[in-house]
Amino acid sequence: MAKLFYGTTPEPITIDDRMLAHVKVVVATKLRRGESFTLSWTHGEDEPAGRSTIWLQPAIPLRFVFESEQPESLDQNLLKRMANDANSSRGLNLDIDTVPAAAAERPASARPGQARSTAAPRSLVRAA
Repeated sequence: MAKLFYGTTPEPITIDDRMLAHVKVVVATKLRRGESFTLSWTHGEDEPAGRSTIWLQPAIPLRFVFESEQPESLDQNLLKRMANDANSSRGLNLDIDTVPAAAAERPASARPGQARSTAAPRSLVRAA
């Protein structure tokens, strides 16, 4: 799991490496333009129920720490979806389904190692 350090808070926000790679691109693009926005997520199973939202703006320090040494491959469709969300009044929400649409249409047996679930997408974020 990757970590996002926000401001001067010593506790990181823990996010799946692949998701954080996408978040980093969207956040860097928005902040480079001087655009502020919110980033929200549902708390993980090991935390009290609820959700958190932070305000991202260029003056607040951010640090992205990835568990993997190799960069993640980026899904252009997911990046577009996330950028559109970040540009909306609701802000960027990390509680999104990250399975590409084509893969979601295939039966579970066609996706090795991944069970098909009808449940709501799980949060890819945990606060440490």
